[in-house]
Amino acid sequence: MKNNIIKIKGRKIGQGFAPFVIAEVGINHEGSLKKAKQMVDDAKKAGAECVKFQSHIIEDEMIENNVIPGNAKESIWNIMKRCALTLAEEIELKKYVEENDMIYLCTPFSRAAADRLQKMNVSAFKIGSGECNNYPLIEHIASFKKPIILSTGMNDLESIKKSVVILEKNKVQYALLHCTSIYPTPYEKVRLNAMMDLKNNFKNTVIGLSDHSLGNYTSFAAIALGACIVEKHFTSDKTWPGPDVPISIDPSELKDLIMGSKAIYSALGGTKAILKEETPTIKFAYASVVTIKDMAKGEIFTKNNLWVKRPGTGQILAENYNKILGKKASRDIKNNTQLKWKDVLKK
Repeated sequence: MKNNIIKIKGRKIGQGFAPFVIAEVGINHEGSLKKAKQMVDDAKKAGAECVKFQSHIIEDEMIENNVIPGNAKESIWNIMKRCALTLAEEIELKKYVEENDMIYLCTPFSRAAADRLQKMNVSAFKIGSGECNNYPLIEHIASFKKPIILSTGMNDLESIKKSVVILEKNKVQYALLHCTSIYPTPYEKVRLNAMMDLKNNFKNTVIGLSDHSLGNYTSFAAIALGACIVEKHFTSDKTWPGPDVPISIDPSELKDLIMGSKAIYSALGGTKAILKEETPTIKFAYASVVTIKDMAKGEIFTKNNLWVKRPGTGQILAENYNKILGKKASRDIKNNTQLKWKDVLKK
């Protein structure tokens, strides 16, 4: 990685480039390819350049269990069995995304899923927070030498550091996304400053936010703080079933996120200097030194006969007012006259 930039299918991501917004469909399709394609269509209409899914090969991912996630009412085993797409469906979905001129990303949750995606020739890998400390899987994915976006929820700096060592050893381009794995994440638990921890401790990384809070507020704030990637769960319809749907944004919100991200990025940078484009405003908004009484030649300028008024088209602006006080008029001057330097005797 050079200058904290990664490149996915020609799209440069990092400082100096517009934020990369990932519409995370995940398993919101509930195993329906039709729903998945509808979300691709809706993401496209909203202006998305990237849509992300999840690849679950359940037998290689987990043993049968009854663990129920905090945002669900059934076991993770049953959820994934129901939502997993077949190899043929994932191939078709990738093709559909790319035919719509968008970047297809997918998160593998097992070695078999990673191998499947590699055979599908994905351009990059997204690794979820749950696998951030799954060092064997990270090592396996890194061996493919493709860019990796790694979420870091449920992991501290020491845990993340071990993953980074693997990524850098394999010389892959990588990005680290701050994430809080609470669904939804209360705003006070988002901890945007954690992105600065990532930036300060991992100098070679591109930073971003995988955001599970409601709405776009925290994503916008993250971009202002330097996030180059923002990931949000996405659904076409918030009335659809699914454990991640309640924390997902819909097409109108995705459009707002994309437009807002570009606007905020455009507004970043710069210094506190006067822009040439401000000149038309300066002409009316500044104040010039103006007489407020008729004055005779030789009369002394005081606060009783001299003040500052708009517009700023006079030769002597308000900032020089005090320099004039106490000096004499070089000629007779009418009331409400913008003063010129030749109107002021030097001695």
